[in-house]
Amino acid sequence: MFPLAAALPSSFLEKRVERFIATWRRVEGLPLVVELWNGKRFALTSQSGTQAKVTLHIRSPKALVNLSYTDLDSLGQAYAEGELDVEGHIRDAFTVVTQLVSGFSSTAATRLRPRLARHTHKLDAESIRHHYDVSNEFYQQWLDQEMVYSCAYFRDTADTLEAAQQQKIDHILGKIQLKPGERLLDIGCGWGALILRAAKHYGAKCTGVTLSQRQFDLATERIRQAGLADRCEVLLMDYRDVQGTFDKITSVGMFEHVGLNNLQTYFQKVHDLLADGGVVMNHGITSSDPDSGETPMGGGRFIDRYVFPNGELPHISLALKEMACAGLEVTDVENLRRHYAMTLDHWTDRFEAKGAYLRELVGDKRYRIWRAYLAGCAYGFKQNWIALHQIVAIKADGQNHPLPLTREYMYSGGIRPM
Repeated sequence: MFPLAAALPSSFLEKRVERFIATWRRVEGLPLVVELWNGKRFALTSQSGTQAKVTLHIRSPKALVNLSYTDLDSLGQAYAEGELDVEGHIRDAFTVVTQLVSGFSSTAATRLRPRLARHTHKLDAESIRHHYDVSNEFYQQWLDQEMVYSCAYFRDTADTLEAAQQQKIDHILGKIQLKPGERLLDIGCGWGALILRAAKHYGAKCTGVTLSQRQFDLATERIRQAGLADRCEVLLMDYRDVQGTFDKITSVGMFEHVGLNNLQTYFQKVHDLLADGGVVMNHGITSSDPDSGETPMGGGRFIDRYVFPNGELPHISLALKEMACAGLEVTDVENLRRHYAMTLDHWTDRFEAKGAYLRELVGDKRYRIWRAYLAGCAYGFKQNWIALHQIVAIKADGQNHPLPLTREYMYSGGIRPM
């Protein structure tokens, strides 16, 4: 609609944008104010007494190119590039903008088939560095004290983030029945919280794997400081290159990086690394659409462009199929979608509280990208655009089953931290 916006006279643009924004009024009761680069304001709420929660500041005519498409990818680009500013809590802003997009454009219902990347060692290493090597200090500002960057597990809505993340780790280690002396491999170990707890409180011999140099450095230092170097290590290595045999394997927030076409390779590698009678727990984000890994309204394209390059989300049915094809017998599936929405709300609030410092730490553009990303993901989980599944599977040896007969052990008694 505005392909040459920056080159057109300001008065002409103002009239055109007034007509354009007027079309947004078709969305009933939108609590939104739009302010142009020249200070002119448009209140879109049509309900008497309704106060706008959010103001969108259009900083320059250049933003109109993205605004004319009215999807989350285009609006996100305008915000990331500083052409659009948001006044108000980012969670409210995302809710209002999504309401606008869904009511304005047919693109709201569009789900594009994912662009499948060739997940080579080189490409995956570059993608991991882009996402995780921002800086350790950046993540420390809004994660919990142990720096667990994955869905927490809330036993109560009043749980703190710190408590919920420790509960998540214990929930995982309890599910796999981790015992003293067992060999545990954690694929995508982050900054080491799971392997540290598994070694210190469960008595396991632990190996973590990551492609992030910053995660490797900090996790190694944390192991040294904890005095656990004799039974805990981190390898800077692609999962495809890991050798050895392990009694238990965990993978938390990693298989999103694998690629849909590589799932068979991934689960086959897990099978090959697992001892006969071993147990694996795969914890990862899944698509809620069985036909596409893309989220509605273009949100996934924004994430791929700015945050999580080459990430691909399988539907739970595809994950289960590939695990079975790899010879892994699934024994339990749990959907923690609501838990991830709560986790992201905690992260978003912490990010907002540290906003000024984070902007100074990583720069304005990266600050904007992550601010939109965290709030957008929280909204996506709440709307069931995406989910989080924990899948427990075994490598059956034909004689002894490694897990109890029922699932009661996960919630009452069973193995607990030492």
